[in-house]
Amino acid sequence: MEFDVMNILYYCAVILLFTKLFGMITRRLGLPQVVGMIIAGLLVGPAIIGQLGWGDFKGLVAPSPTEMNVLKSFSQIGVVFILFSSGLETDLKELKRSGIAATVIALAGVLVPVLLGTGVAILFMGGDVSTEKLMNAIFVGMILAATSVGITVETLKELGKLNTRVGTTILSAAIIDDVLGIILLSVVTGISGGGNILNTLLKTVGFFAFTIGMGILLRFIFKYLSTKYPHKRRTGIFALAMCFFFAFCAEKFFGIAAITGAYMAGLMLSGLNDTEFVDRKVVISGYMIFTPIFFAYIGISADFSHFKSSGLIFALIFVLVGIIGKILGCSLAAKPFKYSNRECLTVGCGMIARGEVALAIYATGQNLICYEGKELVGIDPLVPTILLIVITSILCPVFLKLVFKNQKHETVQRDNITTIHSEAIENIPNEREFDGKSI
Repeated sequence: MEFDVMNILYYCAVILLFTKLFGMITRRLGLPQVVGMIIAGLLVGPAIIGQLGWGDFKGLVAPSPTEMNVLKSFSQIGVVFILFSSGLETDLKELKRSGIAATVIALAGVLVPVLLGTGVAILFMGGDVSTEKLMNAIFVGMILAATSVGITVETLKELGKLNTRVGTTILSAAIIDDVLGIILLSVVTGISGGGNILNTLLKTVGFFAFTIGMGILLRFIFKYLSTKYPHKRRTGIFALAMCFFFAFCAEKFFGIAAITGAYMAGLMLSGLNDTEFVDRKVVISGYMIFTPIFFAYIGISADFSHFKSSGLIFALIFVLVGIIGKILGCSLAAKPFKYSNRECLTVGCGMIARGEVALAIYATGQNLICYEGKELVGIDPLVPTILLIVITSILCPVFLKLVFKNQKHETVQRDNITTIHSEAIENIPNEREFDGKSI
């Protein structure tokens, strides 16, 4: 079935306008702009209006199946941009010196929420652990894995605690948390693609060996380019080419999610002289069109025709488990490293916020969630994911302010860090100034 290119232009115009407007509104309300962008997709698309029975009007954006595939392709490019930017913003120096404490905290901060989320999903499926439903439940649980540290960093800055021992631990653990979440996603997507566990692990190891080996070589080339030709657009173009190539190889040759390849490409180019310059170009390129379409597409493609009241109950329990899992896992993991009870609780509270990586995991697993599971659980886990982002974005700074109340100010000596990691969407929509112009 052919599609009208003019319709695509119209859909892009509507999506860009409404995602920006609703993003600005949610930002004014103190929420991440991703929430506004998804709401925009829900309102302009057929997800809600299509259920109201307003004759032939299905929404401002009501694409045909072929046009939907075009928007889906744009959205997949958008999520690749997001993970590439996240990789670029990861501080390799911080990773190297973070130590075993932050690594153990991050590991617990991934495994405990994922296991709890998977268990709750299985319970809502009636306890059925058939292969399809188990993979469904694991993907639902994996949405709870990643930590969005953007809100946490801003709160720690405001409280003057970013350079404390606890602040440094939260920052380091959040960085490692993302890496572990990406590795786990790689393994699970490989298994769900039909491979056995051994083959999947071998492919995963092969993928990371490939990306690290080639990444080190390309890193030397980019280091030379950034030194000899600083701040040239060619550097950003070559970096994007590397990002797309790594994303292609990940899925085509290793059965790993494309976003994992994009993240690894960014990670291998992080910390160079021109990394910040490249990141700015990536941000501008992505957030001008592809990334807003990604978030809007989630809302536009949502299907609430099978949504049941049990789905809302599940969503609330899902959010509760996500919060408890991070606090419990990270707090208990910090205890053996001689953190006080208050410090352990602070670390746990600082790790609860979720952002666009949770949405990226949702989008990656969406095609692998079995239809029967949707009926039994009342989801496609879109509603739980949106609630998770909204509620944790509100509660994270509130909890941190409470646990830091009356706590003595403690600073630690740190090397000069030029880049503070945060997941791309938490920083980007904050009307940051790039080359004298705000986005």
